[in-house]
Amino acid sequence: MLDTVREVHTPEGVALRLPAAGPVPRAAAWLIDLVIRGALVFLALMLFGMLGRFGAGLYLVVLFLIVWGYPVAFEALYDGQTPGKRALSLRVVSADGAPIGWMASFVRNLMRVVDMLPFGYGAGLVASLADPWSRRLGDMVAGTLVIHAPRHAVQMQALAVAPLVPGTPLQTHEQLAVIGFAERAHLLSEARRQELADIVAPVSGARGEAGVMRLLGIGNWLLGRRA
Repeated sequence: MLDTVREVHTPEGVALRLPAAGPVPRAAAWLIDLVIRGALVFLALMLFGMLGRFGAGLYLVVLFLIVWGYPVAFEALYDGQTPGKRALSLRVVSADGAPIGWMASFVRNLMRVVDMLPFGYGAGLVASLADPWSRRLGDMVAGTLVIHAPRHAVQMQALAVAPLVPGTPLQTHEQLAVIGFAERAHLLSEARRQELADIVAPVSGARGEAGVMRLLGIGNWLLGRRA
Protein backbone atom coordinates (compact mmCIF):
# COMPACT_ATOMS: atom_id res chain seq x y z
CA MET A 1 0.00 0.00 0.00
CA LEU A 2 1.33 3.46 -0.85
CA ASP A 3 2.13 5.82 2.00
CA THR A 4 -0.17 8.81 2.26
CA VAL A 5 -0.07 12.25 3.82
CA ARG A 6 -2.42 13.39 6.57
CA GLU A 7 -2.88 17.16 6.62
CA VAL A 8 -3.76 18.73 9.96
CA HIS A 9 -4.68 22.41 10.37
CA THR A 10 -3.68 24.06 13.62
CA PRO A 11 -5.82 26.78 15.28
CA GLU A 12 -3.30 29.30 13.92
CA GLY A 13 -4.15 28.25 10.37
CA VAL A 14 -0.88 26.37 9.81
CA ALA A 15 -1.12 23.18 7.76
CA LEU A 16 0.92 20.29 9.12
CA ARG A 17 1.67 17.53 6.62
CA LEU A 18 2.13 14.17 8.35
CA PRO A 19 3.50 11.51 5.95
CA ALA A 20 1.86 8.35 7.27
CA ALA A 21 3.96 5.18 7.16
CA GLY A 22 2.50 2.08 5.51
CA PRO A 23 2.56 -1.53 6.76
CA VAL A 24 5.90 -2.48 5.15
CA PRO A 25 8.24 -0.02 6.92
CA ARG A 26 6.30 -0.49 10.14
CA ALA A 27 6.70 -4.26 9.93
CA ALA A 28 10.44 -3.87 9.28
CA ALA A 29 10.78 -1.62 12.34
CA TRP A 30 8.81 -4.12 14.42
CA LEU A 31 11.14 -6.94 13.34
CA ILE A 32 14.18 -4.91 14.40
CA ASP A 33 12.61 -4.30 17.81
CA LEU A 34 11.70 -8.00 18.03
CA VAL A 35 15.33 -9.00 17.49
CA ILE A 36 16.48 -6.52 20.15
CA ARG A 37 13.89 -7.71 22.64
CA GLY A 38 14.76 -11.32 21.87
CA ALA A 39 18.41 -10.60 22.62
CA LEU A 40 17.47 -8.91 25.91
CA VAL A 41 15.27 -11.85 26.91
CA PHE A 42 18.11 -14.29 26.13
CA LEU A 43 20.59 -12.28 28.20
CA ALA A 44 18.14 -12.10 31.10
CA LEU A 45 17.55 -15.85 30.91
CA MET A 46 21.30 -16.54 31.01
CA LEU A 47 21.85 -14.16 33.93
CA PHE A 48 18.91 -15.04 36.16
CA GLY A 49 19.12 -18.74 35.29
CA MET A 50 22.16 -18.94 37.57
CA LEU A 51 20.15 -17.73 40.58
CA GLY A 52 17.81 -20.69 40.94
CA ARG A 53 14.16 -20.20 41.91
CA PHE A 54 14.78 -16.63 43.02
CA GLY A 55 16.29 -15.87 39.63
CA ALA A 56 13.29 -17.44 37.91
CA GLY A 57 10.98 -14.99 39.67
CA LEU A 58 13.15 -12.05 38.71
CA TYR A 59 13.28 -13.32 35.15
CA LEU A 60 9.49 -13.26 34.87
CA VAL A 61 9.42 -9.65 36.04
CA VAL A 62 12.13 -8.65 33.57
CA LEU A 63 10.38 -10.60 30.80
CA PHE A 64 7.19 -8.63 31.42
CA LEU A 65 9.07 -5.32 31.32
CA ILE A 66 10.85 -6.23 28.09
CA VAL A 67 7.71 -7.42 26.31
CA TRP A 68 5.33 -4.67 27.45
CA GLY A 69 7.46 -1.89 28.90
CA TYR A 70 10.01 -1.70 26.07
CA PRO A 71 7.78 -0.04 23.42
CA VAL A 72 5.90 2.18 25.88
CA ALA A 73 9.05 3.53 27.53
CA PHE A 74 10.85 4.22 24.26
CA GLU A 75 7.86 5.88 22.60
CA ALA A 76 7.09 8.08 25.62
CA LEU A 77 10.67 9.03 26.47
CA TYR A 78 12.37 9.15 23.07
CA ASP A 79 10.06 11.26 20.92
CA GLY A 80 7.85 8.39 19.77
CA GLN A 81 10.70 6.22 18.52
CA THR A 82 11.78 2.73 19.52
CA PRO A 83 15.20 1.63 18.22
CA GLY A 84 13.48 -0.09 15.30
CA LYS A 85 11.47 2.99 14.38
CA ARG A 86 14.55 5.18 14.70
CA ALA A 87 16.46 2.87 12.34
CA LEU A 88 13.67 3.20 9.75
CA SER A 89 13.15 6.95 10.42
CA LEU A 90 9.62 6.42 11.76
CA ARG A 91 7.91 8.13 14.68
CA VAL A 92 4.65 7.74 16.60
CA VAL A 93 2.75 11.00 17.09
CA SER A 94 -0.73 12.00 18.15
CA ALA A 95 -3.29 12.31 15.37
CA ASP A 96 -2.90 16.11 15.47
CA GLY A 97 0.89 15.90 15.11
CA ALA A 98 1.67 16.52 18.79
CA PRO A 99 4.19 14.31 20.65
CA ILE A 100 2.79 11.06 21.99
CA GLY A 101 2.25 10.76 25.75
CA TRP A 102 2.48 7.87 28.20
CA MET A 103 -1.23 7.03 28.16
CA ALA A 104 -1.53 7.02 24.37
CA SER A 105 1.56 4.83 24.05
CA PHE A 106 0.25 2.45 26.71
CA VAL A 107 -3.15 2.14 25.00
CA ARG A 108 -1.75 1.59 21.47
CA ASN A 109 0.64 -1.10 22.70
CA LEU A 110 -1.96 -2.79 24.90
CA MET A 111 -4.20 -3.03 21.84
CA ARG A 112 -1.57 -5.21 20.15
CA VAL A 113 -3.36 -8.12 21.84
CA VAL A 114 -6.31 -7.41 19.53
CA ASP A 115 -4.22 -6.46 16.49
CA MET A 116 -2.41 -9.81 16.67
CA LEU A 117 -5.64 -11.78 16.21
CA PRO A 118 -6.20 -14.32 14.80
CA PHE A 119 -2.44 -14.68 14.21
CA GLY A 120 0.50 -12.76 12.73
CA TYR A 121 -1.07 -9.31 13.27
CA GLY A 122 -3.91 -10.28 10.94
CA ALA A 123 -6.44 -7.84 12.40
CA GLY A 124 -3.88 -5.04 12.49
CA LEU A 125 -2.88 -5.63 8.87
CA VAL A 126 -6.48 -5.60 7.64
CA ALA A 127 -7.16 -2.40 9.58
CA SER A 128 -4.03 -0.67 8.23
CA LEU A 129 -4.88 -1.60 4.66
CA ALA A 130 -8.42 -0.28 5.06
CA ASP A 131 -7.45 2.94 6.82
CA PRO A 132 -6.41 5.98 4.71
CA TRP A 133 -3.39 6.56 6.99
CA SER A 134 -2.43 2.92 7.57
CA ARG A 135 -3.41 2.91 11.23
CA ARG A 136 -3.83 -0.37 13.03
CA LEU A 137 -6.61 -0.77 15.60
CA GLY A 138 -4.32 0.32 18.43
CA ASP A 139 -3.60 3.61 16.68
CA MET A 140 -7.27 4.24 16.04
CA VAL A 141 -8.19 3.69 19.69
CA ALA A 142 -5.21 5.66 21.07
CA GLY A 143 -5.56 8.49 18.55
CA THR A 144 -2.02 8.06 17.24
CA LEU A 145 -0.29 7.88 13.88
CA VAL A 146 3.03 6.45 12.69
CA ILE A 147 4.79 8.83 10.30
CA HIS A 148 8.02 9.07 8.35
CA ALA A 149 10.43 11.35 10.23
CA PRO A 150 13.73 11.81 8.37
CA ARG A 151 16.66 12.65 10.64
CA HIS A 152 17.74 15.57 8.47
CA ALA A 153 14.80 17.78 7.59
CA VAL A 154 15.06 19.86 4.45
CA GLN A 155 15.87 23.48 5.21
CA MET A 156 13.14 25.69 3.81
CA GLN A 157 13.91 28.83 1.84
CA ALA A 158 11.79 30.87 4.25
CA LEU A 159 14.25 30.24 7.07
CA ALA A 160 16.74 32.67 5.52
CA VAL A 161 14.27 35.57 5.40
CA ALA A 162 13.37 37.87 8.31
CA PRO A 163 9.73 37.62 9.47
CA LEU A 164 7.42 40.30 8.09
CA VAL A 165 4.05 41.30 9.51
CA PRO A 166 1.32 41.27 6.81
CA GLY A 167 0.18 44.70 5.79
CA THR A 168 -3.47 43.65 6.01
CA PRO A 169 -5.22 40.82 7.94
CA LEU A 170 -5.20 37.56 5.98
CA GLN A 171 -8.02 35.06 5.80
CA THR A 172 -7.31 31.44 6.66
CA HIS A 173 -7.03 30.26 3.05
CA GLU A 174 -4.68 33.16 2.28
CA GLN A 175 -2.49 32.25 5.26
CA LEU A 176 -2.31 28.64 4.09
CA ALA A 177 -1.37 29.73 0.57
CA VAL A 178 1.45 31.99 1.79
CA ILE A 179 2.81 29.31 4.14
CA GLY A 180 2.67 26.73 1.36
CA PHE A 181 4.60 29.06 -0.94
CA ALA A 182 7.24 29.76 1.72
CA GLU A 183 7.77 26.07 2.46
CA ARG A 184 8.10 25.08 -1.20
CA ALA A 185 9.98 28.09 -2.56
CA HIS A 186 13.30 26.23 -2.42
CA LEU A 187 11.91 23.71 -4.91
CA LEU A 188 10.91 26.33 -7.49
CA SER A 189 12.95 28.18 -10.08
CA GLU A 190 13.45 31.92 -9.67
CA ALA A 191 11.10 32.64 -12.58
CA ARG A 192 8.38 30.43 -11.14
CA ARG A 193 8.71 32.05 -7.68
CA GLN A 194 8.29 35.50 -9.17
CA GLU A 195 5.36 34.36 -11.29
CA LEU A 196 3.52 33.05 -8.22
CA ALA A 197 4.46 36.09 -6.16
CA ASP A 198 3.03 38.40 -8.82
CA ILE A 199 -0.31 36.60 -8.60
CA VAL A 200 -0.63 37.50 -4.91
CA ALA A 201 0.94 40.96 -5.20
CA PRO A 202 -2.10 42.49 -3.40
CA VAL A 203 -1.11 40.44 -0.33
CA SER A 204 2.60 41.24 -0.37
CA GLY A 205 2.37 44.75 -1.79
CA ALA A 206 5.25 44.11 -4.20
CA ARG A 207 6.06 42.29 -7.42
CA GLY A 208 9.05 40.42 -8.80
CA GLU A 209 11.94 39.51 -6.49
CA ALA A 210 10.77 42.00 -3.88
CA GLY A 211 7.37 40.27 -3.84
CA VAL A 212 9.04 36.88 -3.36
CA MET A 213 11.07 38.12 -0.39
CA ARG A 214 8.04 39.75 1.21
CA LEU A 215 5.97 36.57 0.83
CA LEU A 216 8.75 34.51 2.39
CA GLY A 217 8.93 36.98 5.27
CA ILE A 218 5.17 36.87 5.79
CA GLY A 219 5.32 33.07 5.69
CA ASN A 220 7.94 33.12 8.43
CA TRP A 221 5.76 35.42 10.52
CA LEU A 222 2.72 33.17 10.08
CA LEU A 223 4.81 30.19 11.17
CA GLY A 224 5.51 31.95 14.45
CA ARG A 225 9.10 33.00 13.84
CA ARG A 226 9.64 36.43 15.34
CA ALA A 227 13.40 36.90 15.06
